[in-house]
Amino acid sequence: MTVPDPLMILVAGPYRGGTGDDPDLIAANHRAIQRACLELFRAGHLAVNGEDLALPLAALAGSARVGDAAFDEVFHPMGRRLVARVDAVLRLPGASAGSDEMVALARARGAAVYTSADEVPAVAR
Repeated sequence: MTVPDPLMILVAGPYRGGTGDDPDLIAANHRAIQRACLELFRAGHLAVNGEDLALPLAALAGSARVGDAAFDEVFHPMGRRLVARVDAVLRLPGASAGSDEMVALARARGAAVYTSADEVPAVAR
């Protein structure tokens, strides 16, 4: 199956989940999300993730650590706003309440949900 135009796809995966808030594990999760975005980009799609948009804003809002009030003000609300606008969600493996919420929101509005980049239709070139 192909699509005529690139899809805007939110990549949702664990960020804090399973890390105990260990900064190295969080960074590894973030890189996995970014790698999935690159894979989708190379396949012709516009891939977005809430982390790359939310983290700079959380820092500007005064966040000093993951999970503080400024972080919480921005982090999941950014994902909710994104999922309201995307064509699809790619849900990466791993425990993540936030990612599960993004999937539920996507399904509620009829957006596609994929669990592997291989499932995402190719862009007709």
